[in-house]
Amino acid sequence: MPNQFQRIGLLGRREHPGVNQVVADLLSLLDQRGVDVTLEDRLATLAHFEKRAMMPREQIGAMVDLAIVIGGDGSLLSAARMLVRHDTPVIGINRGRLGFLTDVSPDDVLAQVNAVLDGDYHRDSRFLLDAEVRRDGVTIGSAEALNDVVVNSGTSAQMIEFELNVDGEFVYRLNADGLIVSTPTGSTAYSMSGGGPIMNPHLDAIVLVPMFPHSLTSRPIVVEGNSEIRIDVVARNFIHPPVTCDGQVSLTALPGDAVFVRKKDKPLTLLHPPGYSFYASCRDKLRWSDALIP
Repeated sequence: MPNQFQRIGLLGRREHPGVNQVVADLLSLLDQRGVDVTLEDRLATLAHFEKRAMMPREQIGAMVDLAIVIGGDGSLLSAARMLVRHDTPVIGINRGRLGFLTDVSPDDVLAQVNAVLDGDYHRDSRFLLDAEVRRDGVTIGSAEALNDVVVNSGTSAQMIEFELNVDGEFVYRLNADGLIVSTPTGSTAYSMSGGGPIMNPHLDAIVLVPMFPHSLTSRPIVVEGNSEIRIDVVARNFIHPPVTCDGQVSLTALPGDAVFVRKKDKPLTLLHPPGYSFYASCRDKLRWSDALIP
C-alpha cells in the first residue's frame, strides 16, 4: 500500500538537539516519494526551511493525513492533544530521553519512516482523558490529557484534603499531596514514579494513584475505563490546588470545587514501525533484564 499518506505534517520542538538534521533527512525522503509536506511554523523557522509550507500546530491536523512528531514524549503529548481532534495518525521520532511514545530511532529514521509509508506498521489506539473543573455545578475550565490528570497541592510542604467518587460511589476521603488519574499510556510516566502499576496500553482501564498519602493503607486503584471520576476539593482547604494535564496544561481549583475526569470520545492513533513491542520498549527504557545481559 505505497504512498497511502499523501499529505504529511512535520512537528517538533526547537529545544531538542539534532532536530534540524532529522527534518532535512525527512524532507529529502518525502520529496523523493512525491508527498506534500507542511511544517509546523516554529519548526520551519528554526530549521531555516522558511520556503516550505508552514502552519501553526492548531491547524495542521486538519490539513494532513499523517503527522510526524520529532522530539521527546513531551513533544508528542503536546501535539497529540491537537491532532486527536482531527483523527490524524501520529509517528513519533525520538530526540528526547526515554521515548515511550516517540519510538522511532533517530539512527534509523529513514528506513523506519519508509516502512511506515509503505504500509508496514503497527496501528495502536490510545484513549485520552477529559478533565473539567466545576464550581457550583458550572464548568469553569477544561482540558485533555493523553498521560494523566493530576490534582495536587501545588506545594511540597502542604497536603490537600479531597474526596474521591467513582461512578457516583464514594471511595474515600484522603489527605495527600494529590491524586494522579492515569491512562495506561501514562502508566510508565508520572504514575509509575508515584508507585502506580505499569499497564499494557491496550487495557481499557484507568489507574488512581494517591501522592504521598497520609495513610499507610492508601494504594493505587485500577477502575474500568469508562468510569466517571470525581475529585472534590474539601471546602476547608486553604490552598488553590492546580489541576495539570500531562504536566503541561494547568487549571486552578478552589476549595469546594469538583474535578471530573472521564475517557475522551476520540482516541489517538499511533503508528509504530515494524517490530514494535510494548514489552521490548519497557525492557529497553526501564532497563529490565539488565542482569541477564553478559
